[in-house]
Amino acid sequence: MRYRITLGPSAGSRLLLLIFPFVCLQVKKVGKASPPPSLNDSLEGDLRAFLIDEDQLHTYDDLTKVNPVTPTTVLKCLQARYRAQVFYTHAGCTLVALNPFQPIPDLYSLDVMREYHSAPQPQEAKPHIFIVAEEAYRNVQGQLEPVNQSLVVSGESGAGKTWTSRCLMKYYATVAASSSVLKSQDAVDRIEKRVLDSNPIMEAFGNACTLRNHNSSRFGKYIQLQLDRSHFLVGASVQTYLLEKTRVACQPANERNFHIFYQMMKGASSEQKKEWKMGHGQSFNWLPKAQKTLEEDCFQETVEAMSHLGIKSDKQAEIFRVLRGESVSCNAVKVFGLPPTSANVSPPWAAESLQGAAGLLGVPAEELQACLAVRTLVAGKQSILKPCSLSDCGVRRDCLAKVVYAHLFEWLTSFINRSICADNSAWCNFIGLLDVYGFECFQRNNLEQLCINYANEKLQQHFVAHYLRAQQEEYVSEGLEWSFVRYQDNQSCLDLIEGNPTGVFPLLNEESRLNRASDAGKFGARLQKELGDHGSISWDKFSQEPHFSVTHYAGPVSYQIQGMMEKNKDPVPPEIIALLQASANPLLGQVFGDQEADSTAPRGLSKVVTVVAKFKNSLESLMKILHSTTPHYTRCIKPNPDCKPLTFHKREVIMQLEACGIVETIHISAILTCPPQLELLEDQRKRLLSRRAFSIQCCWRRHQLRRRRARGRAAVLIQAGKGAEEDAGLGPRLLSSGSVKLHYQRSPLLYADMLPHLRREGVTGFNQILLEKTL
Repeated sequence: MRYRITLGPSAGSRLLLLIFPFVCLQVKKVGKASPPPSLNDSLEGDLRAFLIDEDQLHTYDDLTKVNPVTPTTVLKCLQARYRAQVFYTHAGCTLVALNPFQPIPDLYSLDVMREYHSAPQPQEAKPHIFIVAEEAYRNVQGQLEPVNQSLVVSGESGAGKTWTSRCLMKYYATVAASSSVLKSQDAVDRIEKRVLDSNPIMEAFGNACTLRNHNSSRFGKYIQLQLDRSHFLVGASVQTYLLEKTRVACQPANERNFHIFYQMMKGASSEQKKEWKMGHGQSFNWLPKAQKTLEEDCFQETVEAMSHLGIKSDKQAEIFRVLRGESVSCNAVKVFGLPPTSANVSPPWAAESLQGAAGLLGVPAEELQACLAVRTLVAGKQSILKPCSLSDCGVRRDCLAKVVYAHLFEWLTSFINRSICADNSAWCNFIGLLDVYGFECFQRNNLEQLCINYANEKLQQHFVAHYLRAQQEEYVSEGLEWSFVRYQDNQSCLDLIEGNPTGVFPLLNEESRLNRASDAGKFGARLQKELGDHGSISWDKFSQEPHFSVTHYAGPVSYQIQGMMEKNKDPVPPEIIALLQASANPLLGQVFGDQEADSTAPRGLSKVVTVVAKFKNSLESLMKILHSTTPHYTRCIKPNPDCKPLTFHKREVIMQLEACGIVETIHISAILTCPPQLELLEDQRKRLLSRRAFSIQCCWRRHQLRRRRARGRAAVLIQAGKGAEEDAGLGPRLLSSGSVKLHYQRSPLLYADMLPHLRREGVTGFNQILLEKTL
């Protein structure tokens, strides 16, 4: 006996039976009628009945088949499947992916890819990320006017988003390129290799080891896989969002810098170490946890990928010299700012670090020291040189490192796009892969976490609007008796962050544009004044630091205000830009050659482009792309916070399921599940529609072919007639100058009657014209 329960808005007062089996009731006469069982009692009984056979829970490959649908039943099924080492499960329109935290043999092999690609109905196979990929690919293939597709991979940090995106790219590079018979195999391999080689480079320069993930993406990326009219992979492009460049100069406790620095330390040859002035056992302040060995510390793989993409060895040497110069400069700051008194004598290695950093960056050591130790103030028409304090020297040194790394990352992204992107005329559709940083909540959160969580809020709202809300409205419009499933709508949180003019972002931008020193206390007081009545923001009255807490869809996060305005301004002293433009390193000269140094005059409100403003604009352009495509959702779940293999923590998982609305998604999708008889009818209907669609496409192609042949014959006749007239000395009397296509459009051949004897009125059309000319 199977039925489904839907809770209505009146506190669960309705019981809707979508499948109502025939039940024989035996009524026994008693002295006093017993009260009818409550809905809660029935639900508890159903839960016990469902969970009594735990050996079968792992067989539920689609959570819409779970009955009843509750957080407990969904959690039990996922736990059972995780124990059975089954890591993918359908949840209506969403695929749930549990991170095993260990390699699984043959789960992503080429044979598995070909199996899903060649399957007549991939949806009937076992749940897999390749099903989502194949569904999107067939959506592009099976339509007369293909619609671009987007694969949205979401989840918190460490849930497996980067690995999932890597598998999706490998799948498309295999099934969309290897089937090409029109191009040489060498060209196919070159396209596939270039697209896949962009991954290790982007991860080396954009990923880092954090407390929650050994390979955490510290930037967002949207990869467009470009397909031609035959649906073959011909190229790709990468768009990046908000690189966490502050990590170069400041790493949180027990976390590492970007992977590329550790790859150079552990994988460089002896000649390279000598060139980069890398001594044995040397340590640097910006490279903590260097003794920790990770799988991502593979320098040779990064070098090979750069070579395959066309970055030559001399350009690679320039890149690595710049990176090495950044890491060396972190130890040279003590030579600046303080007079050489007995209490403040610089250690001997500080001067050596200064000389080494200057040599690697290709600038004179004296100019580097002056750039970081002295700043220029403009008062009217006069320039005043003011020595910097030790802390100011450290800020300017960090600024140098951040601006160099950010520009180097942008240059790499542009180079990769030039290497793998196809011409606009070569592709007509794309499949987009979105891999953004997951939701973050640390002990100390600042502007980076606020922007990251804001991006996750926007993606969650896209899912809510596209499915949770739109699907239920469609049910009602189709006349179904439907009680709306309540879901968590995060629009209130978005209004708090981006609302104009009193959202957190507008107020932060306004404060950052003021030409005055930042005051965290005053900004916190203004937030309380403007947003104190908003339900999604709060303050801890006992906290000693200025802060505010935002209630996100995934939970509350407290943000420290101290330093937030400075990060939002992201000022770059003009002396640094001028120094880098004059660098002897060709790469730095190329990267900074076209950039104008900021004026030293006081800047007005209109000249400041804040980090938040740039990130918000780029995110809005991304959302426009997503809204113009057909989305496919994959929810990556992190089973435990310690990244232990095959370890399932119920509380950790249930919090993620509730945050992303998986249970509500299953409720809404469950109405589409049918009994076996209806499934057979639906399969027959799909096969019939598929045959008809194929026939329509074949007829349309035959029609197009006949039309092209008719135009060709008409063009031949027109040219033949024109040639005959010229041979007869008549000149181009009937046919004026113009293309063959123009003559065809004007020609009476359009009205020619090929079978005049079948018409009652006799000879007509072009045949009549020819007859009159003959007579």
